[in-house]
Amino acid sequence: MAKKTVATLQTGKEGRSYTKVIKMVKSPKTGAYVFDEQMVPNDKVQDFFKK
Repeated sequence: MAKKTVATLQTGKEGRSYTKVIKMVKSPKTGAYVFDEQMVPNDKVQDFFKK
């Protein structure tokens, strides 16, 4: 039964259309770097890094 459950989870294609992107941003207050992490659709990855 567990194998059947795992097999049904792997057939979903929706998770592959998103990418986790991480951008390092310098904080204006402290000057330390913070990481901006988001789940973005694959076609919007370049737009995320441009802004």
